[in-house]
Amino acid sequence: MTLGQTDHPNLVKLIGFCAEGDQKLLVYEYMPLGSLEEHLHDPQPTRRQLDWNSRMKIAAGAAKGLEYLHNKMNPPIIYRDLKSANILLGVDYHPKLSDFGLAKVGPSGDKTHVTTRVMGTYGYCAPEYAMTGKLTFKSDIYSFGVVLLEIITGRRAIDNHRNRGEQNLVSWAKPLFRDRKKFYLIVDPALEGRYPVRGLYQAIGIAAMCVQEQPSLRPVVAEIDEALSFLASQTYDPSIHPIQSLGTSSSSHRPRRGTI
Repeated sequence: MTLGQTDHPNLVKLIGFCAEGDQKLLVYEYMPLGSLEEHLHDPQPTRRQLDWNSRMKIAAGAAKGLEYLHNKMNPPIIYRDLKSANILLGVDYHPKLSDFGLAKVGPSGDKTHVTTRVMGTYGYCAPEYAMTGKLTFKSDIYSFGVVLLEIITGRRAIDNHRNRGEQNLVSWAKPLFRDRKKFYLIVDPALEGRYPVRGLYQAIGIAAMCVQEQPSLRPVVAEIDEALSFLASQTYDPSIHPIQSLGTSSSSHRPRRGTI
């Protein structure tokens, strides 16, 4: 009933349901371009590679959908299963969050968390939730950071086909956050250098803060929404700007608490 009443451009619309005998179906609006996961990790010859502008547009739209769940829904909702497979793409790569089967009503009053059985997808779950079962809105922020890293790097959250030190996306990326000279190692090679260096710095900074170990150090979703909306508004044209190289950058980058 809650999902049927939602109406937001970045949430997949629940049209109806069927519960008759053994037929239990949910009917959602059709999203013709499939999932973000498919575009990042299972590209088809007939499907164009996601460019930098499309990636930032998708990230910004996903943030807006999450901001609606956290701040506009009554009661507020913790998504609990934010991942690239659950971000579906419509015409012109318009993103919408989908599959709310694990969503939980957030804490209210003096409560700081919801205690629940740990569910979700390995690689996306916030460490404190995985260890204690204490679910908060900041648990979603961690998951969003993993998705944003997927968008930037083109890597899976968990990839057992890679070398041991590179299988977990967050564990692999965190040491690279400290030095801008190493940012070129993070960005998706499929972009072939076609991205704005300043925009990449900012996107990595947002992701780095979202996947902080301590929940209190992670930003709230409204801050993420604002920062990514700005990045999505900065259209990058590779025909005008030169292909970028980060290998000669000399400044260091450390995420700061409480700011994006």
